[in-house]
Amino acid sequence: MRTISTLLLLVAGLALALPAAAQWQWRDQNDKLVFSDRPPPSDVPESRILRRPGALRPAPAAAAASVAPPPAAAVPRLAGKDKELEERRQQAEAQEEAKKAAQLQAQARARADNCARARQAKTTYDSGVRLARTDANGEREFIDDATRAAESRRLQSIIASDCS
Repeated sequence: MRTISTLLLLVAGLALALPAAAQWQWRDQNDKLVFSDRPPPSDVPESRILRRPGALRPAPAAAAASVAPPPAAAVPRLAGKDKELEERRQQAEAQEEAKKAAQLQAQARARADNCARARQAKTTYDSGVRLARTDANGEREFIDDATRAAESRRLQSIIASDCS
């Protein structure tokens, strides 16, 4: 029984130590050793990073001191990701422009419709024909000359703004 509990304690200790292995280690500007579960700031040069998460052992000092170019196989893959990112950005911009163009077209159609309706109503009000409208109670009321003139001026301002 004692060996089983010892074994379980050992396994639990190892399981708890695994997150500690997933740490970053680097030297800051003051040459102080820094441990963190987050990557170092972008101003820390690559040569000062001593350990990354997932690396079983720290990078050797000689390799850390010299900044070597990435392997040839890694360059096209990164360039491909940049190319994909640029294509996605261009597609997003094109979609945004298309959306704006569609909105402008819808606004132009609404203005043209408002213009046509205002011109038709102005023609009706200026014709001199006796007009009536329904009030809030559902009763028919005839439009007098003052109301006709005011409505004609309102329609003229709509025509001036939407038909230009």
